[in-house]
Amino acid sequence: MDMTGSERIPASREVVYEALNNPEILKQSMPGCQELNKVSDTGFDAVVVIKVGPIKATFKMAGTLSDLDPPNGYTISGEGKGGVAGFAKGSAKVHLEQDGDATILTYEVHADVGGKFAQLGARMINSTAMKFAGDFFVNFNRAVTGEQGVPAE
Repeated sequence: MDMTGSERIPASREVVYEALNNPEILKQSMPGCQELNKVSDTGFDAVVVIKVGPIKATFKMAGTLSDLDPPNGYTISGEGKGGVAGFAKGSAKVHLEQDGDATILTYEVHADVGGKFAQLGARMINSTAMKFAGDFFVNFNRAVTGEQGVPAE
């Protein structure tokens, strides 16, 4: 699965980059995130509950940041295991561009899923991924600008 998109965030590029590296902001922003821990300057672990159609699973994730180019962006890659529900792995290239008083965040995601999730079909997985990304950016925007966040599902 491949997905691209962009989001306009009403904050400077430096503030957005810092927020993208803040475990508390990421935890608040990620739907279903129960735990997110920074394990090194470029590594993190997370526990995320994901629901796709009738299947709900808890994924234990491990992620790494690479191609660090502060405050312009980075690449984030990771892998998660959800027991019998399957696995997910992928990467996202994140680029930040100043636009007046705001920042345009663009992303290119490539992800693979396997197990029961993969059996649900590409249409259901893609629509769930798009909803997840949309919810993440609504929450992230609110966290960066200090507004009240949307509760995770």
